[in-house]
Amino acid sequence: MRTVRNWYFNLVLQGVLTEEQDDTLAGLASFHDGRIALEEAPGCARFTCAFAADTLTEAVADALSRFADLPGVLVRSVELDEIALADNGMATPAVVPAPPVPTG
Repeated sequence: MRTVRNWYFNLVLQGVLTEEQDDTLAGLASFHDGRIALEEAPGCARFTCAFAADTLTEAVADALSRFADLPGVLVRSVELDEIALADNGMATPAVVPAPPVPTG
C-alpha cells in the first residue's frame, strides 16, 4: 500500500538568479505548477516546495529534477523550516545540510 503525502521543504540556492536565469525560469512550465515557488531576498534565493510523494527523498528528487532545464543554478541545501517540520512530522531542520564554508 502506497502512502503518498505532501512534503514541504525549501531548496536553498548557492546565490541569487542571474537575469538570464530569471528569464529562463519565467518560461519553464515545470516551475509554474504551484508546487515550487521562488523567494528572493538581497543576496539569497530559495524555492519553497510542496510535492506529493511516498517519501521525502522522492519529493526532493522530483523538485531537483526541474533544475535540469535551469542551467547554472546550484542548490546549496535542502531545508525544512519549523512549520514544515511540524507538517512533515519530523524533528530535524536540515535534510541535506549546506557544505562547510572553506576558510583561508
